[in-house]
Amino acid sequence: MRDDLLGWLRVRSEVPWEQACSDLAGPVRGRHDGIARAAQRQERADDAGRPLRLQAAWDRARSDAEAGRALDFGLLCTWQKLVLGRRDVRFRSSQAFAKGGRERYGLHPDTRDRFAACLAEASGHGSGIPLPARAARLYLDVSFFHPFDDGNGRAALLALGFCLASEQVFLDEAGPLPVRRYADDAAGAVAMAQLVHVLAKSTAERGLPASAPTRR
Repeated sequence: MRDDLLGWLRVRSEVPWEQACSDLAGPVRGRHDGIARAAQRQERADDAGRPLRLQAAWDRARSDAEAGRALDFGLLCTWQKLVLGRRDVRFRSSQAFAKGGRERYGLHPDTRDRFAACLAEASGHGSGIPLPARAARLYLDVSFFHPFDDGNGRAALLALGFCLASEQVFLDEAGPLPVRRYADDAAGAVAMAQLVHVLAKSTAERGLPASAPTRR
């Protein structure tokens, strides 16, 4: 049976991340907080508190980034507790499915360790990989490792925002990011990196001076 997590890890190792897009350095601050706006669009009839929980998680993730905290699974869990409104969240204990069963993500003895290594790579110190590419790769890592039993798309968005915010880049528009992506799509992974770069560059072009506050 096909394991799309292993498929993603193969694609991840083959994508030329260093050349996926141009680099971009902070500070970049738009006139609005794009992830906060994305949270507002999360409203669902069966879960009225969903937007507020995602907003609270983003507020925490953004504070963690600005405090210089390193991304690891424990930090991701801290945000996910807020996303889901639970006291405890854990790494999934069995295989996971997404996209109506089209993708299956296996669970292996080294899955958690490999995920931890991928999270650590998001900092990119000395990697030569442009910030937008690292943020996009991190989004896809969370999506395809699928560490939680629920809310992985929201976790991926928070991780991407954290990666950018750690280097003082804050998107003013994040709406195009949460579209369906596939683990075996190398071209799509590169396109994701390019999209993050376009969004960040556009934010910089219409943004505020670095000293100005960002409004939601």
